[in-house]
Amino acid sequence: MSEKLLVRKIRDGTVIDHIPAGSALDVLKVLGVTGKEGFRISIVMNTDSMKLGKKDIIKIEGRELNLEEVNIIALIAPTATINIIRGYRVVKKEKVEIPDYIEDIVKCANPNCVTNLEKGLKTRFKVVSRRPLLLKCLYCDRYTTLEDIYRQFIRREPAK
Repeated sequence: MSEKLLVRKIRDGTVIDHIPAGSALDVLKVLGVTGKEGFRISIVMNTDSMKLGKKDIIKIEGRELNLEEVNIIALIAPTATINIIRGYRVVKKEKVEIPDYIEDIVKCANPNCVTNLEKGLKTRFKVVSRRPLLLKCLYCDRYTTLEDIYRQFIRREPAK
């Protein structure tokens, strides 16, 4: 049997590869992608991967991700790679990395934190641990976990 592409190549846009199996829909949710934006979106879930065993892949035609979006993907899919495609060619490929500080991406888990009480104040966290993910708010010293981030964006616990 010959190997065939599961999803056709895209002309311009972003391919998010090496997403942990079963997490593609979570990645789309944190990116705010609903399918109503008009972008052609391809999702392959639980496909074979030599690196991960199983993985998910997302292709978004006509849209390139910004640094904030790449950083939020790094929090929930730390094995992901981002490929920027132009003219059917990969022009940039990078593995996501959790930065040392996270600013204005997630909310503090402490409802009494000043960042949750004052409008316009940006959240700022120090990354204490990458695996398991643990962020420390630089305003109130409260810790925020991956489970807190999932509740904030996705409303369910992350897959184990």
